[in-house]
Amino acid sequence: MTMMNRRTLIGGGLAAAAALATAGASDAAAQQKDQVGRKLPPNRIACSTYSFWRFKDGLKLPIEQCIDEAAAMGFDGVDILQMQMDGDSNAYLQGLKRRALVNGLDLCAMSTHQGFVYPDAQMRRKNIDDTIRYVEQAYTLGVPIIRINTGRWRTTQSFDELMANKGIEPVLPGYTEEDGFAWVIESIEKCLPAAEKCGVILGLENHWGLSRTVEGLLRIVDAIDSPWLAVLLDTGNFLDDPYEKLQRCAPRAVFVQAKTYYGGGLWYTLKLDYPRIGRILRGAGYGGYVSLEFEGQDDYRQALPRSLKLLRKAFS
Repeated sequence: MTMMNRRTLIGGGLAAAAALATAGASDAAAQQKDQVGRKLPPNRIACSTYSFWRFKDGLKLPIEQCIDEAAAMGFDGVDILQMQMDGDSNAYLQGLKRRALVNGLDLCAMSTHQGFVYPDAQMRRKNIDDTIRYVEQAYTLGVPIIRINTGRWRTTQSFDELMANKGIEPVLPGYTEEDGFAWVIESIEKCLPAAEKCGVILGLENHWGLSRTVEGLLRIVDAIDSPWLAVLLDTGNFLDDPYEKLQRCAPRAVFVQAKTYYGGGLWYTLKLDYPRIGRILRGAGYGGYVSLEFEGQDDYRQALPRSLKLLRKAFS
């Protein structure tokens, strides 16, 4: 498959998972366990295009500009926020791929949005179809992994209120968490044939919703037990006592997104000990990408190079 050549599968975690398409998830976990203790090169550092925008009014930049600026700052790759793209035509996607190549950057991930926590089967089907479309976009771009979410109950209408409640919200009346897990597992399973066909891993993030906790995240990954579903670990989404939780997830991670908050966080600020996080991940044998998601108030022109310096040191 020409789109999925060896160069695009950068990083030990990504390479290990993608090479095990027929081996089974338990074999993938065993292989990553075997990497523990071996000498790893420094993790490559990417930048999410979200870091330039942060959903702040007036700050949405074209992906092309994000690629150019990330290269000028010295990042190794770009993690594309799918919602930030200006289209999905083949010409547009091929143009982004060319832009990255000319800049010497990998398009190492694509962060997507979907939700499967809906009683309505048609709504779940729509989100399944959207996710399959994202997988196909990633394939066209040569991107080896997409970030996926479980979705949430949406009983809290305001995202600001959800963040004030640390991502916790009531279950939809008349339903249970067991219903939600069943919907999510069934929906992700329906996305797997497209993921395997395209060679694109589904990276389930410890995000808001049913994957907010370690237990919820690993419950879904273990229930599906596929080499095409793995953990995408976000350092900033375990709001309390993060280090033990990161350590539990680290052996299953194939991609890492790292938050910084210079100027104060948009919703909250975590004082993350990145040298400690670096030791946790390297101790688990993680050799893949670390992608910056800047979520502070400072100007990105100063905050992103500062963040890159921090992450380079911590993951070297």
